[in-house]
Amino acid sequence: MKPKKRITLLDVAKHAGVSRATASLIVRGSPNIAEKTRKKVQESMRELGYVYDRVAANMRSQNPSTVGLIITDIGNPFYAELLRGVHNALEEAGYTVFLGTTFDSDSKQEQLVSRMLEHRVGGLILCPVSDSSKETVERIKQVDVPIVLAVRELEDIKCDYVGIDYAAGTQMAINHLIQKGHRRIAFLGGSTGSSAWQKRKHGYCNALTHAGIEIDESLIIGSPVTREGGGEAIRKALLLSKQPTAAFCFNDLVAHGVIQALKDDGITPGKDMAVVGFDNVPEASLYNPPLTTVSSYARLIGAQAASLLHHRILDQDREQQRIILQPELVIRSSS
Repeated sequence: MKPKKRITLLDVAKHAGVSRATASLIVRGSPNIAEKTRKKVQESMRELGYVYDRVAANMRSQNPSTVGLIITDIGNPFYAELLRGVHNALEEAGYTVFLGTTFDSDSKQEQLVSRMLEHRVGGLILCPVSDSSKETVERIKQVDVPIVLAVRELEDIKCDYVGIDYAAGTQMAINHLIQKGHRRIAFLGGSTGSSAWQKRKHGYCNALTHAGIEIDESLIIGSPVTREGGGEAIRKALLLSKQPTAAFCFNDLVAHGVIQALKDDGITPGKDMAVVGFDNVPEASLYNPPLTTVSSYARLIGAQAASLLHHRILDQDREQQRIILQPELVIRSSS
């Protein structure tokens, strides 16, 4: 005889027509649930024969004062600023932050998520890698760990999110270059599979189309979002039969690599070729020449993500939040 299948909280939630988070709050005695919903879930528990495993639940919530932050690259000044925003906000609320870095590797991300869950963090802020799948987030939600996504959004995922309007920021940058008289504008750097890249491309194409400039796909060159990647991308652009006169870069690290590679080839950035970045990291004003770039407010993204996570930990059934910050173009002498 087959052993009887153990009824899970997810089974109860599906039977009652509520979210798993709502069912979890009810079995834990949360007062923040409507009485009608509470009775419906309790009736489903009786019908299905669900037994609440309080020992396991206590183990899962053992460290509510610790939260995890998973970013892609601590060497990128953008993420250093984001970390500062997260740390400042959560420290004030009494949390300790565990930090993990994926270096944009999906396998490393999976490993870090598992490690964070093993340490029973009270919640997670995840800056997803370029090729993240929704299964990663679903696995976290399955064990009742609150999660907030930051910087990169994942499709078909119901989850709190904080980011910047990448399309609008890119369109500002391209419009600026068009107003300067540029018609062949390269788009350099980034992983074409990421939502942040796709949104930048959307802004890039919109700006060119509205200006009546034909989109030349050969000018769109992906690369790792590093200084080295920027150098590789601009060298490919310079091999084109019709070279660009300006470069829009996925982020400031890529722009820094572009500037250095241009100098190495005897081309003066800001004079012979305009260069624009994205993020406005603190070092951008110190580049030579100082970098025109789009402010993406990394520290504010971190603070907002921390605030969302804190409130999600306090109330897992609260309405989902999607916060999109508005960018700003900072014009300096590189363009």
